[in-house]
Amino acid sequence: MPNKTLEDLRQQSIFKYFEAISSIPRESGNEKAISDYMVQFAKDLGLEVKQDEAYNIYIKKPATKGFEDAPTVILQGHMDMVCEKNKETVHDFAKDGLDLYVDGDWLAARGTTLGGDNGIAIAYQMAILADNTLEHPALECLMTTDEERGMTGVSALHPEYLDGRILVNLDTDVEGEFLVSCAGGAKVYMTFPKTEEAAADADETYEIIINGLVGGHSGAEIHHERANAHILMGRYLDALRAKCEFKLCEITGGTKDNVITRECEAKINIVPEYAKLVNEVALEMNGCFKEEYSVQDSNIQITVQKVDKAAQNFTVALTDKVIDFILTIPNGIMGYDKHMAGLVQTSLNLGILQTEENVVRFGSAVRSSVATRKWEVIHKLEALSRQCGASCVVTGDYPAWQYNAESKVRDLAVELFEEMYDKKPSVTAIHAGLECGFISEKLPGLDMISFGPNVKDIHSPQERASISSMERVYAYLVKLLEKLGAN
Repeated sequence: MPNKTLEDLRQQSIFKYFEAISSIPRESGNEKAISDYMVQFAKDLGLEVKQDEAYNIYIKKPATKGFEDAPTVILQGHMDMVCEKNKETVHDFAKDGLDLYVDGDWLAARGTTLGGDNGIAIAYQMAILADNTLEHPALECLMTTDEERGMTGVSALHPEYLDGRILVNLDTDVEGEFLVSCAGGAKVYMTFPKTEEAAADADETYEIIINGLVGGHSGAEIHHERANAHILMGRYLDALRAKCEFKLCEITGGTKDNVITRECEAKINIVPEYAKLVNEVALEMNGCFKEEYSVQDSNIQITVQKVDKAAQNFTVALTDKVIDFILTIPNGIMGYDKHMAGLVQTSLNLGILQTEENVVRFGSAVRSSVATRKWEVIHKLEALSRQCGASCVVTGDYPAWQYNAESKVRDLAVELFEEMYDKKPSVTAIHAGLECGFISEKLPGLDMISFGPNVKDIHSPQERASISSMERVYAYLVKLLEKLGAN
């Protein structure tokens, strides 16, 4: 069968709707437009819809004939997306839609994240809501906001707007993998007051750039143990500091704590006689990094260039504090789950490093399926901040989704998967955070499962979704709703 084109995909409802929402900016915190769009979409279909103060959307579709007595099913996904782009890509996420394209079996966006996480869930819900030929129980489509920044949308959920006792979350990225539990987490922001001084007359300014990293989702892909550009920059600066004195002028990397940082840049002021060391250490450390990450991050690159002289630089004390902080901050996997082989239990990711007007700001996403371990890591960050003279704020705390030993939806989903795919699915947990934890607190006793199609390299500009997988999983979802209505 020949590969499909974007025009071919537009003839299928799930891709038509995915393209429609991809034309609407929907970065976390900027979801009013997409939320309003969903309100109008539901009204145009003559369906009951509510929009709450957090811009969450609740759409109800009545059961088809013969399914009126079946339990109501909630379909759930989030409207917001992580907005990352390649440095050379000209794109304003506040106003520009995505530039979708097809590459073989993959749907992607040119130079930016695709928003398959979690736009596919929204497109699935829209297709089901619009198709009156399907057989299903009463449906409630829950479309939440601000999931990626800290789940503030679902934390403001109105449980009184929902009647369903079964929930199908569509926010996963491996076909054939059914999730029945997920980690909880929190965000920790640490800041140093920015103390500066005038640059010495003799100093020159050099820019160091670390890039070429794969990056990715700090929960779903943390187990790959990919390099973090912030951590590499700290190691480079420490190696240079061991050979000569310099002062940082600025240091800038990622802007999102839940993204494994792909790029970091630093500018330093240094006397000309030490300038050659900047390149020598770059060559040395680049070799070290390539060897250390030869399997999972083989394209790491350190480049150095002389730039226009910076008039100001950090004090020596702040320069040392910043480097020391990067060197000592915990990062990456902190422990594995002993009950489920290969599953990360606890981790954190230094995703934010920014030099701002008055502060140098760090931000880490902490995750764990064990609440006490989560707080252990948070307390480590608080203690480190105190020792280094940084302020520390914890925000966005969200609960884990606990495994339920008795689950009708899980049993039916597994049975149907075996019928349709002629193999057993993987029933497992995920280290990433899903909204199911918050939802289960708001709606105690809810029977839940999570699944989705194959999406690769989420939270990075290399994000892409398998077209054939999107089609198969949608067909599976339609059959599952029919099965839930008949049982």
